[in-house]
Amino acid sequence: MRRLLRTLLAAIGVLGLVMVGAVVYVTTFFDPNDLKPRLVEVVREYSGLELSLDGPLSWSFYPRLGVGVEKAEARLPDQADDSTPFAAFSHAEVSLAFTPLLRGEIAIDGLTLEGLYLDLQRDAQGEGNWEVLLERLSESSEEAEAALAPASAGPNPDTGLSVALNVASVQVQDGEVRFRDALSDRELLLENLQVSGTNVNPGRAFPIASSFRLRAHEGLDWQEQEREPRLISEISMEGRVDLGLAEGRHMLEGLSLATVNRFHGIDGEQEVNLKGAELVVNVGEGSLQLNEGKLDASLKHPRLGEKVLPLSLAFTLDADLDEQSAHLRDMALTGPDALTLSGNLNLRNLTEAPVYTGQLRMAPLSLRPWLARLDMMPTMADGEALSDVALTSPVSGDLERFEFPGLTLVLDGSTFTGRLAGQYDGEQLAADLQGDKLDVDGYLPPPGVEDDTASLWSLLAIRRVHAAESDALLPAQWLSALTLDAHLALGEMRLAGMDFFDVDLTLEGRDGRHRLVAFESRFHDGRLAANGALDLRETPARWQLSPKVERVRLESLLEALGNEPAPLSGRFSSEGELATRGNTLMDLRRHLGGELSTRIEEGAIPGVNISRELCTTVAALEGEELNREWRDETRFEHIRATLRLNEGAARSDDLLVTLPGMEVGGKGELDLVSEQFDLRAALRLVDVENAPCEVNPRLERVPLPVRCEGQLGGNSADWCRFDRQAFQDTLAELLRNELSQRAGEEVEKRLEGAAGKIDERIGVEAGKELRDALKGLFD
Repeated sequence: MRRLLRTLLAAIGVLGLVMVGAVVYVTTFFDPNDLKPRLVEVVREYSGLELSLDGPLSWSFYPRLGVGVEKAEARLPDQADDSTPFAAFSHAEVSLAFTPLLRGEIAIDGLTLEGLYLDLQRDAQGEGNWEVLLERLSESSEEAEAALAPASAGPNPDTGLSVALNVASVQVQDGEVRFRDALSDRELLLENLQVSGTNVNPGRAFPIASSFRLRAHEGLDWQEQEREPRLISEISMEGRVDLGLAEGRHMLEGLSLATVNRFHGIDGEQEVNLKGAELVVNVGEGSLQLNEGKLDASLKHPRLGEKVLPLSLAFTLDADLDEQSAHLRDMALTGPDALTLSGNLNLRNLTEAPVYTGQLRMAPLSLRPWLARLDMMPTMADGEALSDVALTSPVSGDLERFEFPGLTLVLDGSTFTGRLAGQYDGEQLAADLQGDKLDVDGYLPPPGVEDDTASLWSLLAIRRVHAAESDALLPAQWLSALTLDAHLALGEMRLAGMDFFDVDLTLEGRDGRHRLVAFESRFHDGRLAANGALDLRETPARWQLSPKVERVRLESLLEALGNEPAPLSGRFSSEGELATRGNTLMDLRRHLGGELSTRIEEGAIPGVNISRELCTTVAALEGEELNREWRDETRFEHIRATLRLNEGAARSDDLLVTLPGMEVGGKGELDLVSEQFDLRAALRLVDVENAPCEVNPRLERVPLPVRCEGQLGGNSADWCRFDRQAFQDTLAELLRNELSQRAGEEVEKRLEGAAGKIDERIGVEAGKELRDALKGLFD
């Protein structure tokens, strides 16, 4: 037994010496550079690439048997010799495990590729420089494998050695891939590319890891313009790969992809990680599938300060690579403060101009903590506004625009349905919505808050509103670039403390000019209608409005405006044309101009009774007293006036108030900035039979002057009074007229007495002329 063991050991030793001697012979006397022409020829024949081996081919013996290649470049068939190569590497090495050689097997121990470089380009027509290479390789793959088999088996393929396709280690180090895309005018750079794999086997799964830096540049001339990259990402990946070469079905199990991203113009790093249970790429079917995918992001933004926004998206992905389409199923986006967004998306034209359709649903949540987190929380009158928001809708769009064609939106107890669309940059907005109710006041700043740095417009405009517009009535900068097409129908709307019912609003705008196509609403038992325009093409902005008011109940309107008790009641109607300029409420008042025809019907002025004042004054003139009860108001049939406005001042010269048996006519003016007004009028009896009291016939034609002055919002009881001085002047004028009339009558009698004598002495015709001349002197 011992002799047998010694014999076996001796035989093994002799065999080992023979193998070592063979390896020493090969590495000593065989020159691997003799294979260069063969390698160049094979690569040209089966791929079309022109291979250039500038460096030497060398053997290595210790610690493992291997062959190395230095400085290789490959160019496409139509490339010039002095152009940038399509592919290149600085060093490549293949090593064989020594022990399997003793068993008659060739086992590749390691494959190392250093300084790999790939130059990928796509022209403006979408044609890639790599497509010719792929077509050539796909046509001659089987022939290439047969041609390379003798070389892979070594210098003597008839030795009977078998090749074990199990590579213990694969290393790609310090690689670089450049992708210049003229179609999208951008360039991508993969730098410091590292790939490592162990026990690489085409028949079973093996672990793999990779890392690289991705730089994305906008514009192919970024180097000349010295522009910073739009994106810099540090990317690393791990998983287990099943090559599935025979079936053309490649699988990556336990995918873990981690990225750290830096965007130009945004401080801080954005971490995005992707995990998946199984990623399957089927080359034959041109499909890709990711099961149990999960995308976790930790986002930073200047508005967040030092805080990080964590988001997580779970999904399943099915993609058709040939059709450039994908389907995201079972989507569930979750985040802090009860964020839950679910649905599915279908994507098309992935590499050129991606578009999407699908269905989204957002569970009820409060937007308040989200806006506070982003430092965008506006000061609103309702402390609970935006605390209950939910939506569901089909969705469609692309990288620039979005559309919710069947939106159902719940906002703080209000429900809206219809269509909403726009652009992500905020330059286009289209809507056709119907809602039950909307309290606009709840979303506006409370009374007394004027300088609010976070205004409601920061929510409506996706683009940031310029700081100078923080106190503006409208965001002029945003509206100047906005294309608008909106229609809103509401059952009830509350604005500025007033209630509007059956509201119908249509807006259109583009190129800095916006139109109020139509506005209609029931309003305080009457109706409102208007159209107008806003021109932002010049500064200050110019406004035009054509309002129409029909039989609005004035007392309830004034009370809603804060005038309690209402200084006037009745049915108010008005129509006309108005124009102004500016972008603050004060500017709009200050520059308001135009003309309005107004009337109030079936109304009253509380706190003053013009009929009582008239009758009391008349009785005092007659030396009498009135003992009767009077209403503490003045009822009138109608008030009519034409208001002419110019630079914030309203003036009327045709005011007419019709009361039972009386009329008040006058003129006055109102300063819309100070709200001061001054009105001078005269009351006249026009129907004695319907007068509130008996009037001396001598006073029927006497105008009783009325003076109204004060400030809107003041006590209406102090507004109007009889102008006693003017009344005294009127009475004095009346007495003078009566005296003149009586004197004229007396002269007339005397002239008549003397007429006969004059006629006798100078003749009838001459006497008539003289009498007429005398009468003219007294009239």
